[in-house]
Amino acid sequence: MPASAEITLGWDVGGAHLKAARIEANGGVSGVWQELCPLWRGIGYLKTALEHVLAANNGIVATRHAVTMSGEMTDLFPTRRDGVRALVDLLGQHLDGSLHFYAGSAGFRDAVAAKAEPARIASANWRATAELAARRLGEGLLIDIGSTTTDIVPLRDHAAATDCADDAARLAAGELVYTGIARTPVMAISADAPVAGRWLPLMAEHFATSADIHRVLGWLPEGADLHDSADGGPKTVAGSRTRLARMVGLDAEAQPDAAWAELAAWFADRQLDRINRAVRLVLSRIRLDARAPLVVAGAGACLGARLAARLERPVVRFSALAPSGGASAESIDWCAPAVATGLLLGEAA
Repeated sequence: MPASAEITLGWDVGGAHLKAARIEANGGVSGVWQELCPLWRGIGYLKTALEHVLAANNGIVATRHAVTMSGEMTDLFPTRRDGVRALVDLLGQHLDGSLHFYAGSAGFRDAVAAKAEPARIASANWRATAELAARRLGEGLLIDIGSTTTDIVPLRDHAAATDCADDAARLAAGELVYTGIARTPVMAISADAPVAGRWLPLMAEHFATSADIHRVLGWLPEGADLHDSADGGPKTVAGSRTRLARMVGLDAEAQPDAAWAELAAWFADRQLDRINRAVRLVLSRIRLDARAPLVVAGAGACLGARLAARLERPVVRFSALAPSGGASAESIDWCAPAVATGLLLGEAA
């Protein structure tokens, strides 16, 4: 196959998706891919996802790969340390060319060093996005709303303004919130909900996800929900109404469609409340200029305007900071860590 030293592939190896971005010699993002990759079910899903991305590159083999990850945390691996080492080995077996693993503030590491310093490699994908946004913008607040989680990172003086080094610290600081646009169980969003003039406790069952909420409201972007629905049923508005009704012990036919839209709106408000609460905690610790914007990214970037209205701040899409070489702005937003890691490697060369 033809190889090109001018092309870098950026990779974000997650626990639910594999994301990749092709960066041309001029820094333009020419292609972005998001592949289903339920890593907790087996390493074979990652191998398949890698094959799909490489095939989509039309036979062009990049000689440089920039890798970040969060998939090491899945329960496929006994520890995160084991996960990092296993993923480094697997990528080395399947990717031709030099591999560079993102180690946060320490820069990039080769495979040997990455396996020797797994704590630097683990779950550093958020920092790649924040570092690139900070370099481009100077000051702001990164909010990356993905399918599963939301990253909130203050940016100041052209750097990520955080001392958090691992997920536990980020959870405590409000910089990592386990809520996303597609995969969050509805029972994790609220304990009860108003239905037909009464408060109903939610069932502690995996009957519905946040994808159902945003689908009913018409907010869910096409392609943002790649995993099976909670009941394995159709990913349609009617199917989502059925699943949401189940959360409060009812069948969808028990109330008109408008009632389920109202319920979905309640859950959406609670989800934004949770993100907003974390944002306020972060802003109470790191003072940013009142005009500093929100930099929104992720499959849930569409929620950025609603959040910005609450915070009375302007919005900048991450894609505006990463020049396109043919890839759509939406795909760049969705796969921001893969894009950022590839661009950062280019700047480090």
